[in-house]
Amino acid sequence: MTETPAQTAPTELDTESARAELIRLAAQIAHHNNAYYREAAPDITDAQYDALRRRYDSLAAAHPQAVPADSAAQAVGAAPDSAFGKHLHLVPMLSLDNVFDRTEFEAFVSRAARFLGLEAEAAQTLTFVAEPKIDGLSISLTYENGVFTRGTTRGDGTEGEDVTANLRTLRDIPRHLPAPYPALIEIRGEVFLSKDDFLKLNAAQEAANKRLFANPRNAAAGSLRQLDPTVTASRPLSLFAYALGYSSEPMDSSHSAYLERLKAWGFPVNPLSETLRGAAKAEAAFERISQNRAMLAYDIDGVVYKIDDISLQTRLGFAGRAPRWATAWKFPAEQATTLLREIEIQVGRTGALTPVAHLEPVNVGGVLVTRASLHNEDEITRKDVRVGDTVFIQRAGDVIPQILGLAPSPSGSTERQAAFVFPDHCPACGALAIRPEGEAIRRCTGGLTCPAQVVERLIHFVSRQAFDIEGLGDRSIREFHEAGLIDTPVDIFHLHNHAATLTSRDGWGEQSVANLLRAIDERRHITLSRFIYALGIRRVGESNARLLARHYGSCTNWITQMRAAALIGSDERLELGSITGIGSAIAEELVAFMAETHNLETLNALQAVLNIADETPQASGGALAGKTVVFTGTLLTMTRPEAKATAERMGAKVSDTVSRKTDLVITGEKAGSKARKAAELGIETMDENEWNAFCASRGSSATSAEF
Repeated sequence: MTETPAQTAPTELDTESARAELIRLAAQIAHHNNAYYREAAPDITDAQYDALRRRYDSLAAAHPQAVPADSAAQAVGAAPDSAFGKHLHLVPMLSLDNVFDRTEFEAFVSRAARFLGLEAEAAQTLTFVAEPKIDGLSISLTYENGVFTRGTTRGDGTEGEDVTANLRTLRDIPRHLPAPYPALIEIRGEVFLSKDDFLKLNAAQEAANKRLFANPRNAAAGSLRQLDPTVTASRPLSLFAYALGYSSEPMDSSHSAYLERLKAWGFPVNPLSETLRGAAKAEAAFERISQNRAMLAYDIDGVVYKIDDISLQTRLGFAGRAPRWATAWKFPAEQATTLLREIEIQVGRTGALTPVAHLEPVNVGGVLVTRASLHNEDEITRKDVRVGDTVFIQRAGDVIPQILGLAPSPSGSTERQAAFVFPDHCPACGALAIRPEGEAIRRCTGGLTCPAQVVERLIHFVSRQAFDIEGLGDRSIREFHEAGLIDTPVDIFHLHNHAATLTSRDGWGEQSVANLLRAIDERRHITLSRFIYALGIRRVGESNARLLARHYGSCTNWITQMRAAALIGSDERLELGSITGIGSAIAEELVAFMAETHNLETLNALQAVLNIADETPQASGGALAGKTVVFTGTLLTMTRPEAKATAERMGAKVSDTVSRKTDLVITGEKAGSKARKAAELGIETMDENEWNAFCASRGSSATSAEF
């Protein structure tokens, strides 16, 4: 294969182009999380998903002001399947950020060192544990007084599926721990199927005329998530244990020592795991494991590196969905060539017109690809791809993979069809489609009169990360909208008035309608963060919705504050802008949303039929729960990021702006205007020594989590 054209470099994109791509990527990540974690039927391989995440992260780093902070960029896993019992993890099961070469790994080490305030030389002497990254299904095993009592899947990272009965069929899981052991402990690991066992299982599936599994990871997930444990017992699943979730008492001082403890307790630990004295040894470890990859009995998709010192892990804590003290060095994605048959324009919920290429089916990395993204009209022009062309494609994690550019025609022909002309009217409603100055996306001006936008907004409203209404998916939303039963979100909660009509429709019987109406009633109780996300406000994803919900507490207060924030310079506008993670672009979208009369009418109607639960800061029992803290000046004993992380662990909301709603200001050296304003407003202040003493007396250490 010849060298393929690269994507537009993040630094070459303007802010609006970057924002448009970030929003698109976030939606695709959400789709893949659900397909991978909940359905056990991913559209893409792990390497391809990682490439999508990598593109998102590189764009976010180059254009921080454009980041939508969407849930897909922060979320871990997907909601548990209702067919299984649900169980809250005592410590969240989070995920890992990825690197793909030595430069990126060195950047990971440098970021950790800066957070800890280490000099460059000291950073290079850090000790790491390198472990093969098993391509399987993450599980959490709970032991009470040494007895195995519960096993759960990752689920959405906070709540997993209870698959205890199935896990009891695995020989690799000890039923009892030899003393000494904590009274309560969560042990994390990966369930997988060997390559040989995968081939045998698929041969048996084929002989029985049953569906074949795409790869060993899918087979392992499907085997463990069986409603009948005897099916799981018939499949030779294996386990590697590798991490600690919750423990009722302190464990080991290093991760390597903890792995030895796991082996002593009878858990299988990957024999290729090794301790590296110095970051410089990471690349050699990666090469050793990479060279042995094909000969291993199981699939791996990279190497995980963890800082060995548990006290450093605790100090480093987490940034969003991932730890600062661990990363995964991943293997690259795959590419192929195929024929571009057609270019279709799709309309999203915000009116964005997105071109999609229909392809001659081609196998890439074990998956049959039939469509690929063309992103926007500038990308079509830049790549100069046309119907009938042979193109390079890469399954880099998109719901529909990427077209990288033109490939040589197999026939050697140089004749091509006319260049694609991007439409200036919406294909769904015929309204004018305009491209605002400085933006890469052309948008339909039809608004809520455009059926495509109305339907996409409704689909977003009931999506997994929003109201998550069982039985009300894309197909049902489209069907009910076409029948005139649903036009606005509140119509969903009035469907019980149309029960007879629903029952008479093809594919709907009394029982299925009863199940749907019951599922809708169950979702009349919802958290504020899910409610905000469900509204589909542009640039407000799940992560930002959580920030807003935890900051404002109640739905009524949030709406009141957002309306008051319309006044530039008001305390409410300053407060909105001071929320870490909420930039000016997001603030403008929130204010604009509240300025629309029909949006307020929708909010009022929804509040009348819903019970929207108030939210409090995550560490609600912390010493600074509900307090707003501002740091100013130069801190000498810790870095600013570490100080902020410490405050957040104690329940504080960390702001960059001092206002009347600030509760505490921490002053370092050369504290300037913020300290003066705190004095003028009579706000309590602490210097750095007082802050350190306060933290020590309240026990502000971080809680560990599994990766």
